[in-house]
Amino acid sequence: MHQVPDKPSGKYSIETSDTSRTILFVTPPYHSGVDEIAGRWIPLGLVYLAAAARQAGLTVELYDAMAKWHTFREIEQRLCATTPDYVATTAITATINDAVKVLELAKQIKPHTITILGGIHPTLMYEEILDSSAYVDYIVLGEGEETLRQLLVVLEADGDPATVAGLAFRRGGTIITTGKRPLIENLDSLPAAWDLLEWPVYTSFVISDSRLGAISTSRGCSHDCVFCSQQKFWEKSWRARDPQKVADELECLYSVHHVNVFLITDENPTRSSERWEAILDAIIAKNIPIYLLMETRADDILRDRDIVWKYRKAGIIYISIGIETADQAALDAMRKGMLVEETKQVIEILREQEIVSEASFMLGFPDETPASIKKTMQLVQQYNPDIANFLTYTPWPYADGYTDLEPFIRVRDYGKYNMVDPVLEPRNMSILQVEVAQADCYRRFYMGKLIEFMTMKATFKRDFLMRITKLFMGSPFVIRKLGVGILGKIPAKMDEMKRKNR
Repeated sequence: MHQVPDKPSGKYSIETSDTSRTILFVTPPYHSGVDEIAGRWIPLGLVYLAAAARQAGLTVELYDAMAKWHTFREIEQRLCATTPDYVATTAITATINDAVKVLELAKQIKPHTITILGGIHPTLMYEEILDSSAYVDYIVLGEGEETLRQLLVVLEADGDPATVAGLAFRRGGTIITTGKRPLIENLDSLPAAWDLLEWPVYTSFVISDSRLGAISTSRGCSHDCVFCSQQKFWEKSWRARDPQKVADELECLYSVHHVNVFLITDENPTRSSERWEAILDAIIAKNIPIYLLMETRADDILRDRDIVWKYRKAGIIYISIGIETADQAALDAMRKGMLVEETKQVIEILREQEIVSEASFMLGFPDETPASIKKTMQLVQQYNPDIANFLTYTPWPYADGYTDLEPFIRVRDYGKYNMVDPVLEPRNMSILQVEVAQADCYRRFYMGKLIEFMTMKATFKRDFLMRITKLFMGSPFVIRKLGVGILGKIPAKMDEMKRKNR
């Protein structure tokens, strides 16, 4: 969280005679340590927003400081060189501090720069942000493309931003909101500024000779998982693109920009069985050599068990599913809508089709104990996914049930709200105990997996798993976690004994 800063000082005193109007989109330079292990990912949301800014008549630049691993010093240099009229960025909870800092830096360099912020966290926490930073001019609430386009048109014409639906901003010391904007009905109508990406930056570290892109085939999720931010942002709606247009876009990106690995960014791409099979058929018909990575629900894989061969034929090589916990009661409390025992079938179905399975598990629930974590680890070993992630249960400040979790929160720095660092302290464990248990889960899982992968038949999947495991185990994130696990064992044991003696 931010303290209210001083007003922009203008200490950089940059002057420019250029009369063209420019907007610079910047990604905040945040790294959790996990997402960066497998590759450099494109900022797909900004690709759409940049195209909307073009429709408003502005000159548009996209600067992906995150993917380039640039620091604020390098961001400062880019801002000084560009001197844009507008600077825009987006944020989730973990990146909000860095996103606001980017906008603060833009104002310090050029005080008359208009700053714009969007994304899940700003949408749901706009009052806190506007109260804490004088450097954020406008917050786009919810789906951003049409709101941003209209805002820029109005500002360029010296109009009143209060006439643009979907905004929050300050006026005369008061926070103004301009009402809800309807969701875009036709997602296929949205242009994308693919040409603004510096494509050589984006690559998969797991697949050789790759260029890594992303595609959105739908938006939203209509499920009720209490820990998820997506259903709140999209208001439990779900909208889908035309299957043929999805396949056409994949073909275009492969032909024009040489992208051969794609992340499907959808929250729930497989929601409609008929529509999803149509996408698979359309991609198969293109017969292009691409790889697809995705996340979906376990029950959708079970539903599609007879057509999972089409998944693989279409190029899907990697599917992530959230199992979360071995405790069915905890799953029910999270409104996950899934049975624990079904998940093992999903992993077996994917294994039959040579699709890499990733399963995510959560640790650190308020009622977590060493015994419950042990039970979760036993489930992981029993189900034996190809890859496992051990995430920490994170209380989004805008989520349902946040008030109930408030007594357990020990970390207030939003930069730690990344599902990697524990921020909750369970009733019967310390935060250190949770982190040591997390490290131990990673160590036990991947040490066993290395032997399994080395003895597998030589296939694409074996090579993929060997590479990603070596990348993961050699990453600074894992080395730090394992270091905490080793050095923290004795202090964590002391915490456990203290709690037992209370």
